[in-house]
Amino acid sequence: MPELHRYRLFISHAWHRHEGYDRMIQFLNDAPNFIYSNYSVPIDKAFDKMSTSQLEDQIKQQIRPVECVIILGGVYVSYSSWIQFEIDFAKSLRKPIIGVQPWGSQRMPLAVQNAANIIVGWNTSSIVKAIRDYSI
Repeated sequence: MPELHRYRLFISHAWHRHEGYDRMIQFLNDAPNFIYSNYSVPIDKAFDKMSTSQLEDQIKQQIRPVECVIILGGVYVSYSSWIQFEIDFAKSLRKPIIGVQPWGSQRMPLAVQNAANIIVGWNTSSIVKAIRDYSI
């Protein structure tokens, strides 16, 4: 059997709203015949006391090597300049963006709708299919 491709992913999230990020990691970990490397930084490894320019540089280093960027939709996205920075930088590198519909009845933020190559629901198979279809 051929070796599976290891997808390099950046999963955008806010450390103060890490529940969706944790759920996404669990979905990806549970996906059959799917392996990935996570280039985003989880809350337990959050950067401590960085200047704005240092944090921008760290985010750029995380996004540069990835094959696609996953943006978790949610109301907080509309108010996060960091997530907008991640979207803008990913687009500047022509990285595909996968938007994940907010969990529950929340509306998808316009910033994600406008940036995403595809928007999928909270379903492991649709998320993995989008990663396979859109990764560069």
